Amino acid sequence: MSVERLQTLTSWHADWKGLRVAVLGLSMTGFSVADTLAELGADVLVLSESAEEEYARLLPIIGARLELGSLADIPEALVDFDPELVIASPGFSPTQPVIRWTQESDIALWGDIELAWRLRDKVVRDDGSPADWVLITGTNGKTTTTQLTATLLAAGGLRAAPCGNIGVPVLDAVRDPAGFDVLVVELSSHQLWYLGQADAEGELFPHASVCLNLADDHLVWHGSAQAYRDAKALVYRNTRVACVYNKADEATRRMVEDAEVVDGARAIGFDLGIPGPSDLGIVEGLLVDRAFLDDRSRSALELTTLADLDRVGLAAPHIVQNILAASALARSLGVEPEAIHSALQDFRLDAHRIQIIARHRGITWVDDSKATNPHAAASSLRAYPGAVWVVGGDLKGVDLSDLVADAGRTASAAVVIGVERVEVVTAFRRHAPGVPVFEVDAGDTGQVMNRVVEIAAGIVDGEGTVLLAPAAASFDQFSSYADRGRRFAEAVREWIDRGSDDDAGGPPSGI
Repeated sequence: MSVERLQTLTSWHADWKGLRVAVLGLSMTGFSVADTLAELGADVLVLSESAEEEYARLLPIIGARLELGSLADIPEALVDFDPELVIASPGFSPTQPVIRWTQESDIALWGDIELAWRLRDKVVRDDGSPADWVLITGTNGKTTTTQLTATLLAAGGLRAAPCGNIGVPVLDAVRDPAGFDVLVVELSSHQLWYLGQADAEGELFPHASVCLNLADDHLVWHGSAQAYRDAKALVYRNTRVACVYNKADEATRRMVEDAEVVDGARAIGFDLGIPGPSDLGIVEGLLVDRAFLDDRSRSALELTTLADLDRVGLAAPHIVQNILAASALARSLGVEPEAIHSALQDFRLDAHRIQIIARHRGITWVDDSKATNPHAAASSLRAYPGAVWVVGGDLKGVDLSDLVADAGRTASAAVVIGVERVEVVTAFRRHAPGVPVFEVDAGDTGQVMNRVVEIAAGIVDGEGTVLLAPAAASFDQFSSYADRGRRFAEAVREWIDRGSDDDAGGPPSGI
């Protein structure tokens, strides 16, 4: 009877009582799943290899059980529990034994996003309908675009909640008693893969959706570039009103063309060029909308100007693309151009996203530690041509050769960090031999960025930029990209406080 029962569980008000659910992982997402299911009266067993003390303490209080230990093999506790449903945190890859066991056992496998969609009617709007969902994914720019979209919607008078991969579990937004008009859901490729396992009852029907761009990333998790692409493409499935895509990225256009959408959904393009009808773009320094107005063939609506964006630090090309995408999503929900223009005057990027740390003695220090893959790093390098490029870290199985051969050639020098330095140095030797390369082999995490700053300061002759855009994950040497960026900023400030001259005795010998 489990399959038939699961098919009925499409509402907060359905009968979830006693349903045996195994929750995999006890991070922020895993706890939100367990807490939600416990509130619904389900029988919840959480399995995790580790757990924060607070989450472990709270589980028995909310009525869930915790089984800590290795998941390299299938725990007896899981088999004995005989779950009717398994909900996995997005970190669990398709190849992990517990995921394979679930699928081979014909047990329903969900992610937290599917669960949240089924429960979306816990709090409804005045007309009795649940909040609209707007979905955002892409290799880069997801978080910035999610924040932008929520900001623009709020400026238009809508109650909007940024949630999902941005750091606030969607289930927390669904259960917020205040309620929302729109949930702006950032989705990772991992979360989208789990949506791909959903049955008909669990499929999302978003109001609007966007894949900002596509470049190789998370290949180890997905197993191939095609599998990664296929996961990203799921963002457009069942879109009801607007499929927003990047005209400069052919892959996103093909995703929209191939997607199964609701009849009447429109394809809305954006890029930095002159827009056609049904597009957003730029005309003589003006960001304009030619998609959401009656006379699209002959008219356009001004949203803001490049000059206005430059005054508030939002004029880097890839940030402008994010703004156009967010504007398209907001316009699909009726936000007026004047509200968009006003909101953009007060919007600021998060830390570690092309953040200027300091300008001192002709050197501009820029922290883009969030550039954790080649696509993001290429955008940063285009924004700061001729910079001293700080690059390297955990490459996640991605080859940097194309990045180095293209955007990397514009760097005045490269300072290589991380445990996979050999691969990075080799890419420069083969594809950009004219770029001087310097290695930082400090084994102590606390010394890495101090050494980076000393080397980079010695390289810059007169005026220049030092750009931290690693094109790699941080976990080989740091606890997160934020930790990496913070240590970089601290090292810059220490260098400035020391008077800087003591450290600028010229760079060491390059490779």
